[in-house]
Amino acid sequence: MTFNCSLWQDNSMSVKRFAFARFSEVTEQCFLLFTLILLMFLASLTGNALIATAIWTNPVLHTPMYFFLANLSLLEIGYTCSVTPKMLQNLVSEARGISREGCATQMFFFSFFGISECCLLAAMAFDRYMAICSPLHYATRMSRGVCVHLAMVSWGVGCMAALGQTNYIFSLDFCGPCEIDHFFCDLLPILALACGDTSHNEAAVFVAATLCISSPFLLIIASYGRILAAVLSMPSPEGRRKALSTCSSHLLVVTLFYGSASVTYLRPKASHSPGIDKLLALSYTVVTSMLNPIIYSLRNKEVKAALRRTLGKKKVLAHR
Repeated sequence: MTFNCSLWQDNSMSVKRFAFARFSEVTEQCFLLFTLILLMFLASLTGNALIATAIWTNPVLHTPMYFFLANLSLLEIGYTCSVTPKMLQNLVSEARGISREGCATQMFFFSFFGISECCLLAAMAFDRYMAICSPLHYATRMSRGVCVHLAMVSWGVGCMAALGQTNYIFSLDFCGPCEIDHFFCDLLPILALACGDTSHNEAAVFVAATLCISSPFLLIIASYGRILAAVLSMPSPEGRRKALSTCSSHLLVVTLFYGSASVTYLRPKASHSPGIDKLLALSYTVVTSMLNPIIYSLRNKEVKAALRRTLGKKKVLAHR
């Protein structure tokens, strides 16, 4: 289906509504993809909601590490909810349009939750650094107040960066085409629809992405460099194993999230391909969000025990 952009333009010829590209022209393929994405979406919501609930309702998990994990679960819920419902609608409906305001709103929330997660992963790495490299001062230096401030800074940086990027992009004119070659309002596909030369805008987006992705990632690398040095100097094999065990889940999540995000936003424009970009976007918007609760619950005995207690309480309430 080809959209007539003139129907979605005002008197100034500025596009007021966009349309998302189809995943496939084959109905069966769209239905299969709808089913797979819906299952992953529901698994992501359920897993992250259970982890957040288990942490908030179990006093034994009221520690800095699990406080940050609960925040991560909330961010993952917001992150996937900002994109996936509209994507599912587009798979089974011919009404694939979105208003300019709706597109800007989706871009803001997607960027907000994504950038906040980048910062929060860095805060989690700093927490592990303090726990392993400075255990005697850990309780005072990572007090509840410090943890709350780190979480607030993560969410605040995400909000300000997302607001700046969204406002910067949607201050441009869009005079056609109106079809977004993507399944949500991502930065680069929207920029591709703007009028005139957008090279300066693309450079600004690249710089912003570099700062928002690379800066937290460098902090994570620095933290784990110190952690590795501290672990290798431990005389006890059991101590080394325990220290590495507490970091392995976080490292795996960092690799999944930063790997796909870096390939998407930090590689040269000439190497971009709409098909590959869509697959990568599916990875960090749906697949990673689904895997994170699995990674943390399977590799952490305390989280598994808390989940069993939480599910047990729900079963008792259901039988009453």
